Amino acid sequence: MNILVRGKPGASTGTLTFDGKTVPCALGRRGIISNDKKKEGDGATPAGTWPLRRVLYRPDRLSEPATNLITKPIAPADGWCDDPSDPLYNKPTQLPYPASAEKLWREDELYNVCVVLGHNDDPVLPHRGSAIFFHVAKEEAGRLCATEGCVALPQDTIVNILMNCEPDTNLRIELGD
Repeated sequence: MNILVRGKPGASTGTLTFDGKTVPCALGRRGIISNDKKKEGDGATPAGTWPLRRVLYRPDRLSEPATNLITKPIAPADGWCDDPSDPLYNKPTQLPYPASAEKLWREDELYNVCVVLGHNDDPVLPHRGSAIFFHVAKEEAGRLCATEGCVALPQDTIVNILMNCEPDTNLRIELGD
């Protein structure tokens, strides 16, 4: 099963289609852009086809998701380096870390379940974007809120999608009309 994400130019919401079902999803605040234009901190979701590398989850808030993907519980010291000048750029790290790194163990629920996408990881190129995840969406007044460049859905929807994922499942992000 492959997952298709589509969004209109500049739109911070789009649709995600899997297993014949289409649901609304959150995108980066700047919408979807061509991967060759993706830059660290630009708030855009990179177009392309990305493998699902592994599933991270908060074991204090969620049981291990049922999936055929690699799963790993996160812990309070887990982070993700987002400093383009650091050797661990776009890789997991332990906090505190001397360079800039995103905290994975968050007070909000965004990373209760978080799928690491294979964006800018083989090889990692400085300044081309880090921490592009498929994670839990923030909702306000019944609307999905924009991300910093990730794809986000309600937690129960992600958990349901993961049940049908295999190691060769990809998430394809593309501009639509």
